[in-house]
Amino acid sequence: MDELTQRHNEKMKRIKAARDEMMKTKTEEKGLIMVHTGKGKGKSSAGFGMIMRCIAWGMPCAVVQFVKGNWETGEKKLLREKFTEKCRFFVSGEGFTWETQDRERDVAAARNGWEIAKQQILDPEIQLVLLDEINIALRYDYLDIDEVVDFLLTQKPHMTHVCLTGRNAKPELIEAADLVTEFELVKHPFRDGVKAQRGVEF
Repeated sequence: MDELTQRHNEKMKRIKAARDEMMKTKTEEKGLIMVHTGKGKGKSSAGFGMIMRCIAWGMPCAVVQFVKGNWETGEKKLLREKFTEKCRFFVSGEGFTWETQDRERDVAAARNGWEIAKQQILDPEIQLVLLDEINIALRYDYLDIDEVVDFLLTQKPHMTHVCLTGRNAKPELIEAADLVTEFELVKHPFRDGVKAQRGVEF
């Protein structure tokens, strides 16, 4: 064994020993409040990745979409056509806020979505609920942030996971969450005139 390989192996042994000790202290299990926010692409995609993971493990789950309305997306098509018994899928929004141009309708749709979301979160059968683009509804005050945070902290069942996506997550939600990921935009083809494309964007 050459010197470089030996040094590498010894370093990996030290890292493994340290990690094994660290893992001994990680024993708690709980339902997580997870937030995907930021200007970068992939917030909803990451949420749907968790939905597919739950389906693979036989964990019943639910999706409530707050903004995208009747926009046909690949994830909605797949889940509604192939996995209706594993994942409930609800659409409460009528489309992006700049399309509806009717605050009262947007508020009513968001309130309806939140009522559905609460039902799914409280259902003991459901193990993960994805609240897709709820941060947009919260940003425009279609929903009361204090009400949403209070429900998640006081009424969400202990082992139920909830993932909330969308830009501009409010500080109150970030504070309440167990896991927050900010998706950073580095480059995006839209800025160069490339439109949203099937299979990549929707």
